[in-house]
Amino acid sequence: MPEKEALPPKTCEIDRLITRPEDIKKVLEGQKNATRRNGRYADVGEVMVLEGRSFKIEAVYRQTLGDLTDEIGMQEGYQNLEEYKQSILSIHPGMPWKPEMKVWAHEFSEVN
Repeated sequence: MPEKEALPPKTCEIDRLITRPEDIKKVLEGQKNATRRNGRYADVGEVMVLEGRSFKIEAVYRQTLGDLTDEIGMQEGYQNLEEYKQSILSIHPGMPWKPEMKVWAHEFSEVN
């Protein structure tokens, strides 16, 4: 994880962090423990609730699309980076995948 930087205000609320049914399913099955968004949706320590289960935000940081790896693709619930990339591009038609484009990574774990 990159070094800490001061976080700007959130651009959206945590309840909008993961909304797609297929992504919720991946989180609940333990296949997805991070999500990347254009904006910042959560603070470290905040809790996201999905279908009655709680997930604590462990880390929030900036990175570029060029920084992403197969391991990150797997963290997102895919077999590799290319599968993750194709999923994102299918959700956002016309979006360019530019290595310098910055995103916010949100990592989380289930609270038992």
